Amino acid sequence: MLRYLTAGESHGRALVVIVEGLPAGLPITVAEIQGELARRRLGFGRGPRMRFEQDEVTLLGGVRHGLTLGSPLAIEIANTEWPKWEDEMSPHPGATEKALTQPRPGHADLAGMQKYGFGDARNVLERASARETAARVAAGTCAKGLLARLGVQLLSHVIQLGPVESKSERRPTPDDLEAIDASAVRCFDPDAEDAMVAEVKAAAKVGDSLGGVVEVLGYGVPVGLGSHVHWDRKLDSLLGQALMSIQAVKAVEIGEGFEVARLRGSEAHDAIAWDDEAQSYRRESDRAGGIEGGISTGSLLVARAAMKPLATLNRPVLKTVDVVTKQETVSFKERTDVTAVPALGVVAETMMALVLASEALRKFGGDSLDEVCRNHDAYVSSLG
Repeated sequence: MLRYLTAGESHGRALVVIVEGLPAGLPITVAEIQGELARRRLGFGRGPRMRFEQDEVTLLGGVRHGLTLGSPLAIEIANTEWPKWEDEMSPHPGATEKALTQPRPGHADLAGMQKYGFGDARNVLERASARETAARVAAGTCAKGLLARLGVQLLSHVIQLGPVESKSERRPTPDDLEAIDASAVRCFDPDAEDAMVAEVKAAAKVGDSLGGVVEVLGYGVPVGLGSHVHWDRKLDSLLGQALMSIQAVKAVEIGEGFEVARLRGSEAHDAIAWDDEAQSYRRESDRAGGIEGGISTGSLLVARAAMKPLATLNRPVLKTVDVVTKQETVSFKERTDVTAVPALGVVAETMMALVLASEALRKFGGDSLDEVCRNHDAYVSSLG
């Protein structure tokens, strides 16, 4: 089992993540983590913070000479803007000069203020911010490293940005990841890419924001991750929760989930065939997204996540109420992006990786990477 816990606020001194359950002997370096964090900052439509903010990573424990020790891994991601926020975000007793009292519709502001009894929205928004996902991406780098040793590769791409949808029926493979990351909006369809960029420019011109949909693909996922025996062991359930936990995600789909709901049973399922050459079973389609009965089938794993438009706008027009005066006003403005959908794909990869790595460790066990790989190889060789 793999567990992780993040801590820290968006403009605090640093984000911290502790990852527990990684086997000993897994290679991990600061450079690898920084590489994944750089991917999280990609995408046309991101705000200026993405350009000047660098992720300063420190491995605080659990790694020696580039290899995990089997003990909890602690990672710190320092906030390079901390000197500007040291007074505002100080942990020491004191009062802020001006509380934020105009909560933003669509954000955690008002509900969080009511739940915890706060009079300042910053006490909520700092933790609710998607900046927290940087800590998840750091943890996910380790999960991806473990999965790679088991032959599993993950990638994501944007299939919709605002009203613009990709019409391409071709799915990218791991060999296409570099080209996807080179795309201005991380879209594999060049025809749709141009229209997406134009839509971002149009929204930026009027100070608005855009949502969209990303698809996450898992190649090489072995049969048998997850289980049918308990509701909280089902792989699709675990993935659904993980993807829905990403800030601003409002819908998740596994495989052709919404489309198959329109079909008859004779059309909706993936036929099973025997491959003589590979001496294994295979599915003739992937409508189920590589999961049946809560268990991975060995087919391509497919999940999609839909992000709503960001609640913070560069043109504050969203109607709200001041929590002190109770007078109608507009929500406050913070520095923001036009869209974070390209980054959503990288975070969604992270969440899928953390779920799959945890289930792989549950299935194959082992205190060292060599032992996990031996158990995996023995299991795979027994299939068929």
